[in-house]
Amino acid sequence: MSIKPTAAPVSGTAAPTSPPPVTPMGWMHTARFLTTAAQLHHLPPIAVPEIAFVGRSNAGKSTCINTLTQQKQLAYASKRPGRTQHINLFSLGKQGLTDAVLADLPGYGYAAVPKQDKIRWQRVMANYLVTRENLKGIVLLCDPRLGLTELDEVLLDVIRPRVQEGLKFLILLTKADKLTRVEGAKALSIARLQAGGGEAKLFSALKKQGVDEVAQLLWDWSHEAPSDPDAAQSPTAAQTALGHEPGNEEDEPPSED
Repeated sequence: MSIKPTAAPVSGTAAPTSPPPVTPMGWMHTARFLTTAAQLHHLPPIAVPEIAFVGRSNAGKSTCINTLTQQKQLAYASKRPGRTQHINLFSLGKQGLTDAVLADLPGYGYAAVPKQDKIRWQRVMANYLVTRENLKGIVLLCDPRLGLTELDEVLLDVIRPRVQEGLKFLILLTKADKLTRVEGAKALSIARLQAGGGEAKLFSALKKQGVDEVAQLLWDWSHEAPSDPDAAQSPTAAQTALGHEPGNEEDEPPSED
């Protein structure tokens, strides 16, 4: 068998250059609005990894997303906390290709929101967190001056089975610039204990603390080798934790923003 020689490059012709490597922050900057959904069944099926941002109203969720993506108005912060009741999806990827999705879930726990709305969104979030097949990771945002609340603890109970099976999880302590070094270290130590199998980090949009680190973590989550698709978590126990009864999949229409 003969081997044909490779043609020599033409003198004076530059060899093709590879595109510059994608940095996590550059990747985050590609974020663009994908869709919004008032109910779970309106969410499109997506094959790429999805990372959800959850947290109490006023925990700094929108600010965090906008800081990570270096876009001032990508994530919408309602002037009436607790009234944003849609799940917003943002796609990530260079040159129009989507290799991951960020999900901005409604804030919870705001006192002025009617009780029935709180209960409904607890159920919606529980359904999303335990049934979204492509969900790769969850970022729980928390104001370290307040610590995890009762609703945060309920959310932790909901996702714990999935975290134990490999779902990525991060407690992100926002507004870290308002803490002293000692207070920050103490809050981080407590959060790491509460995170169980997840992680905890300090974050400040004002001082840009933790921004590069979190971007790198989200990149790693989204580009990890896929796990066993057969290892799916049964949603029954987790759904029940937030008041969901198996077989009741109907969601009430949300209030408008």
